[in-house]
Amino acid sequence: MEKTLIILKPDALQRRLLGKIISRFEEKGFQIAGLKMIQISDSLARKHYAAHEGKDFYEPLIKFITAAPVIVMVLKGKNVIEIARKMMGATFGSEAEPGSIRGDYAVSNRFNLIHGSDTPASAEKEIGIFFKKEELFEYNPTDLQWIYDMSTGDIV
Repeated sequence: MEKTLIILKPDALQRRLLGKIISRFEEKGFQIAGLKMIQISDSLARKHYAAHEGKDFYEPLIKFITAAPVIVMVLKGKNVIEIARKMMGATFGSEAEPGSIRGDYAVSNRFNLIHGSDTPASAEKEIGIFFKKEELFEYNPTDLQWIYDMSTGDIV
């Protein structure tokens, strides 16, 4: 089971889409291992988006992500990174397929509602930026046997 960081950005909060977006991940069967609302500071935003420093969209991105509170959450599940990114849709709302989060709710190429880690390494790094170890929870959901085929003893 892998983990990923999801950020519901200021536009998701301002447009009151938090519940709709979170419910998609829950309905898919992913476990929420951590969840909180925070106001991302300028320094935290710069740390998180350091890979984009110097690009033309960097400063507008920092201004956007710090403009209002966000929800940060850690999802846990088999192939959660790949599946969550498919659920989010293409980065630009104007290019995202209907049925994806961005395809259903985003039009802008800058205001795209959601961030999700793109690799296990980035997920581990990003989770460490936003969560302390004691803010993440390990528990056994009672419905795992109905989400995954566990007939062989392993999650399939």
